[in-house]
Amino acid sequence: MNKVLVVDDDLGIQKQLKWALSDFDVVFASDRQSTISQLRRFEPSVVTLDLGLPPDPDNASEGLQALQEILSLAPLTKVIVVTGNNDKDNALKAIAMGAYDFYQKPIDSDTINILIQRALNLTRLENENRLLSASKPSMGRIIGNSEAIQGISRKAEKIASTDITTLLLGESGTGKEVFARSIHEHSQRKDKSFVAINCASIPENLLESELFGYEKGAFTGANKTTIGKVETAKGGTLFLDEIGDMPLGLQAKMLRFLQERVIERVGGRSEISVDVRVICATHRDLPGMVKDETFREDLYYRVGEISILIPPLRDRDEDVVLLARTFLNQYKEEYGNKVKGFSDQAIKAMLAHKWPGNIRELQNKLKSAVVLAEGTLIEADDLGLSLSNDETEQVTLNLREVRELAESKAIRRAFHQSEQNMSRTAELLGVTRPTLYALIDKYRLDDLKSSN
Repeated sequence: MNKVLVVDDDLGIQKQLKWALSDFDVVFASDRQSTISQLRRFEPSVVTLDLGLPPDPDNASEGLQALQEILSLAPLTKVIVVTGNNDKDNALKAIAMGAYDFYQKPIDSDTINILIQRALNLTRLENENRLLSASKPSMGRIIGNSEAIQGISRKAEKIASTDITTLLLGESGTGKEVFARSIHEHSQRKDKSFVAINCASIPENLLESELFGYEKGAFTGANKTTIGKVETAKGGTLFLDEIGDMPLGLQAKMLRFLQERVIERVGGRSEISVDVRVICATHRDLPGMVKDETFREDLYYRVGEISILIPPLRDRDEDVVLLARTFLNQYKEEYGNKVKGFSDQAIKAMLAHKWPGNIRELQNKLKSAVVLAEGTLIEADDLGLSLSNDETEQVTLNLREVRELAESKAIRRAFHQSEQNMSRTAELLGVTRPTLYALIDKYRLDDLKSSN
């Protein structure tokens, strides 16, 4: 629940606001010193500040000084100043100093609730924008703050400057084509074509002609000479998705093309030279297929001159919410929905889910949720998720590694669930802030410190 700090020296007003703001987690302060103390301790998202504070409650000087200190220490905090009926000048002065809004007494519970909720909604949007901006991978299309994604993004960027044949490995839906396109877009071939073909989606008897083209009269229905995907990609990048599903008989011709960069169209007799960069991808176990003699060993070594293993989404806890917010912003524009974000339960459910379909599953659930959501926040039910869907994790049996992995994951989950608020993160974890910072240093979670 979002923290709201109420600053007022009138105990009657404090009691009234405690009752009126029952939907929020409210803490109180009665003077400038206690205000700063509570600000440091609780890091509230919103502060309601009475400008008439002791030792001079009839003057706004102490309240304005408190406002200046609040904004200096926590510039993102939304401060709603509260003034008397005849004190509009000081209210406007407070707005000029950086206060979010002002409110004139007497207290009306409905109005103050609306003001606070608006301030919290703005804070939520600002946090989401900061989280999106914090993702600075090496490759433009690739989204993620996790160490694994940052590492393979840097590797992909180095690969992009060469023509080395690259093999992208990973489960279905992990974003292998996104990586392939990013490599192409960061290469010297970026102004030429990127041509993708899925070897698993084309019938075996048609795949050869799709790849290499065919001459007129090569078979029934071949009424004209047609170039294939390889020639179409000339000068650019050819992406062979699911190459593990390529028929064994066609693998020999693919090997010759990769070795010599020449092809023969189906029904043709002449060799055609093709200058093209090749990126392959598969979710299959190619070494196992080589052992079973369903994939040529020489082709395996040729397509895998360098390999990149893309991790499944279940191993990228800290990227789940970032990806979800990216897709949310995309789909709400596409479908014209005014949904603003995710409820706490939705975030918890997304973090608990194992995502067997990886990023593709996340995209599908977000599309459905954006279409079906009736409120301003997407709920777990809109995503078709619940916390009970959490599966048992397969972990190492080394107790030290188990503990370190579990604690690191818990810290990252709490950090993102609390929208990068360190005090809230510590509270969720049941530790003090100094202990939290010590754990961040211990496990080298430096990106958490730089994001705060």
